[in-house]
Amino acid sequence: MAADFQTLQEMVQLARSHLGRGEWDYLIGAADSETTMKRNRLAFDRLALKARVMNDVSRVSTRRTLLGADLRIPVLLAPIGSLQVFEKGGGLSAARAAESFGVMQILSSVCTPDFEALTRECAAPLIYQLYVHGDEAWMMDIIGRAAAAGCRGFCLTADTQVYSRRERDLLKRYVPLAGRQADGRPRPRPTVTMQPTMSWELVRRIKDRFDLPLVLKGIACAEDAELAVRHGVDVVYVSNHGGRQLDQGQATLDMLPGVVQAVAGRARVLVDGGILRGTDVIKALALGADAVGVGRLEALAMAAGGTPAVVRMLELLETEIAINLALMGLSSIDQLHPGCVLPAESVVDPHVLSGFPLLDEDY
Repeated sequence: MAADFQTLQEMVQLARSHLGRGEWDYLIGAADSETTMKRNRLAFDRLALKARVMNDVSRVSTRRTLLGADLRIPVLLAPIGSLQVFEKGGGLSAARAAESFGVMQILSSVCTPDFEALTRECAAPLIYQLYVHGDEAWMMDIIGRAAAAGCRGFCLTADTQVYSRRERDLLKRYVPLAGRQADGRPRPRPTVTMQPTMSWELVRRIKDRFDLPLVLKGIACAEDAELAVRHGVDVVYVSNHGGRQLDQGQATLDMLPGVVQAVAGRARVLVDGGILRGTDVIKALALGADAVGVGRLEALAMAAGGTPAVVRMLELLETEIAINLALMGLSSIDQLHPGCVLPAESVVDPHVLSGFPLLDEDY
């Protein structure tokens, strides 16, 4: 069925029909009032693309290289915890889609199978993302194993100092899979965790010990982007966890220009948060991102049909990117710059799925 999708909206509709209410709300929900999540979408909806004509767009290039990997489109499968909730193959199904289509995967440490099993089964370029729940020796051992397994980089998520309150889950007493014991009861909180105590000195120690490129995810302001580069971070990842951590935060797209200016070419820049369409990818690249991460969209595709649906999702993104670049008079994503986007009024109410306005229409 995945090969029959003609639009991304069809994929979302099928995913919704496959998921229970708890899993659906876990995926689309965010922290507290969900304001940050809505701002992520609103930032994209408030930008227009500039159309130019009379340029040769008979061929349009969407390719980009990141950490030595040639990407067919500048899109990464972002780290989603418990992907196995949405399709039993979990991270391996996503990795096979990344390999088949030609993009990179960032595998979450709360996703199965683990990175060592995954790299034995699949040759997709991989970055491993870690939530730190042990001591520093434990973490350093994992980084070394990630390097030995052939990972292209190691991603440290910085914006989970504490776990947020997600009221959609709390109202239903829903416990995500990663928080459950084998019998289904809530898992006790770890007694030893470095996550709230992580500091820039930890980043420096990682860089001093390993050559593996370091990705720091959760950068949300220019000041921290500057500190990240100063401490040797190779990839600055602008993210607010899809609005699932800090409530009343700023949209990632609004943060992006300041981060790009602070980084000043000394590191690569990724961004995620609300990206649903090829035009969203174009807007992020125009504002200076080297590539984008898709998280909820990845999980929706997984729920719609596993590996084939994720491949089809990436194909549709590629089609949307190429068509809209051509209509902007551009023959390559490398021609994008901030002047390609213009401020505009949003024509839809901000919502986690506002990129798909026909979802509830009978067409």
